[in-house]
Amino acid sequence: MSLSVYVGEALARYGFGEGHPFGPDRMGVFWQRMLDRGLDSKVRVCEPALATRDDLLRFHTRAYVERVIGQSVTGAGYLDLGDTPAFPGVYEAAATVVGTVLAGVDDIMQGKTGSAFVPIAGLHHASREMAAGFCVFNDCGVAIETLRSTHNVRRIAYIDIDAHHGDGVFYAFESDPDLIFIDLHEDGRFLYPGTGAAEETGTGDARGTKLNIPMRPDANDADFQAAWPAVERQLEKYPPDFILLQCGADSLAGDPITHLRYSEASHRYAAARLKELSGKYCAGRMLAMGGGGYNRENLARAWTAVVEAMVDE
Repeated sequence: MSLSVYVGEALARYGFGEGHPFGPDRMGVFWQRMLDRGLDSKVRVCEPALATRDDLLRFHTRAYVERVIGQSVTGAGYLDLGDTPAFPGVYEAAATVVGTVLAGVDDIMQGKTGSAFVPIAGLHHASREMAAGFCVFNDCGVAIETLRSTHNVRRIAYIDIDAHHGDGVFYAFESDPDLIFIDLHEDGRFLYPGTGAAEETGTGDARGTKLNIPMRPDANDADFQAAWPAVERQLEKYPPDFILLQCGADSLAGDPITHLRYSEASHRYAAARLKELSGKYCAGRMLAMGGGGYNRENLARAWTAVVEAMVDE
């Protein structure tokens, strides 16, 4: 089948305890909606995979990876300045997120699938040397580095529609002219991490390859669609060889920690347009990552909308 969806207990384990906004129940809620809508029979269902230490080191520093391993044993303390707590087994859980995304990349590049969706993924705040914002390892960044080093894919488009700016990806590749970065997010004056101003367009040779589109806090589906043509102009200017979509569901109305007011229609629209453009530019090579989303009903609706848009009937 042309779309692979990666689910399993090992992937669901990435979460910070019951009652935490990023809890381990998020994947199950999504998968139940997939079953209810009969989508499980329309996709290739795949198991999670564990990243190796060498995989992680393509993006992260050795000192940081070793620190996560150490705190994974004790389960004590934070992996950043106070947002992302360690827990016993956090290394294995976070490495499974990365490994599963890399499995999707490999399956696409080897022709086993046309495109892929990983629900517990898109941990876009982690930097090369530190966790941030519930994100231990930056699977997006590792995927970009792996596409380059292992699959010889140079120009990659990263599109992010999570309510929060993908700062961990942006600053890691701010001076990289072959990483086409496009991010529609709630204006950083009102929401963590406070970055992603429209004036941030890349540095040096990469100037102009980065597009940040801050949205007002009450922006809705109509506002999203009004902003979208800039995304397509950017991709036309810099045609990619692979598309990564971070489709965080925290941009839907009713999320407990954000203020945007989209419905799942925006996620369906973005995924459908990017799927069509992936056919135009890069032989359909597209991988979507679930990202944030802390209202369980919202994330189930948004992620299944993405899957429906990516499925070839």
